[in-house]
Amino acid sequence: MNNRRDFLLKSALGVAGLALAPSWLQGAPALIRTYNKPDSKINGVQIGCITYSFRSLPDQSAEATLRYITDCGISAIELMGGPAESFAGMPESTVNRSRLSQLGGKQRRGEALTAEESKELEELQKEATAFGQVVADWRSKTDFKKFDQLRKLYKDAGVSIYAFKPSAFGKNNADAEIAYGMKAARALGASHVTLEHPADDAHTLKLGKMGEQHKISVAYHGHEQQTFTFWDTALAQSPKNALNFDAGHYIAAGHTDIMKLVEKQNKRILSMHIKDRQTPANGKGNLPWGTGDTPLPEILTLMRENKYDFPASIELEHKIPEGSDAIQEVQQCMEFCRKALG
Repeated sequence: MNNRRDFLLKSALGVAGLALAPSWLQGAPALIRTYNKPDSKINGVQIGCITYSFRSLPDQSAEATLRYITDCGISAIELMGGPAESFAGMPESTVNRSRLSQLGGKQRRGEALTAEESKELEELQKEATAFGQVVADWRSKTDFKKFDQLRKLYKDAGVSIYAFKPSAFGKNNADAEIAYGMKAARALGASHVTLEHPADDAHTLKLGKMGEQHKISVAYHGHEQQTFTFWDTALAQSPKNALNFDAGHYIAAGHTDIMKLVEKQNKRILSMHIKDRQTPANGKGNLPWGTGDTPLPEILTLMRENKYDFPASIELEHKIPEGSDAIQEVQQCMEFCRKALG
């Protein structure tokens, strides 16, 4: 009875929240179609979500992340490393990642750092390097049964893991860490791992060959550096190299051939991030879905009509409005997909 009351309460709150939703969402049907098992495969198109979308929520445990996913009615995901590795027992970081990212970004943009900021950044970088060694040591002794347990936990809740994204595949990671990440992904049931494209042909060759060895694919993500030929070298290097395409960033880069790219590379796209960004002429903004320039309905329709089997992963990157939260925003993105594919 308590579970039923919780469910009814959440449903009521969700309906109340629709009053603040954009016009296309007014009068929408229930966002969660099943009580026990979520189902986000719509007319043959698998809508998924990268769990990065829930980064603003306070509890980042694997169990809490699973609740966020099922509350959104999502049945397949790209799982970030944090929830999975904490579940498996990875030591908790004491590094202020937010401040490190802030100062590092300022430096990369060529903005002047004060003497105090330069010293702070140097100390944070030392801390991050030291913690990286702690993580590498832990990964070398990992019991992969914990990842099997996590896969079962999610599967029992109706959620499959199609991709895994730990910070284990960079140029500074040893081969043992890369192998660990691939083994963990297989234990989770993923078909591929994802990472930012390293802009290094030698590294994509290495990862592709290691993917062949460990029988898992490596899908490279891009931001505004994506072009029609962005992945060509990596794809030619190994059949295990693939695309983790980002439709929103591609539009923000100013390209107009997105439909042709999806058609051309559909067999090598293993997952695709979807968000609504503007063109450069309109400011490149990351906006609530249906208000930007990314042709999301057309892309989803193309996937349905051509029976493409790669998942489209909701990635929440637009500003969360006051009074809302990541769960409500992902729910609205999910309903947008239902309407587009209905």
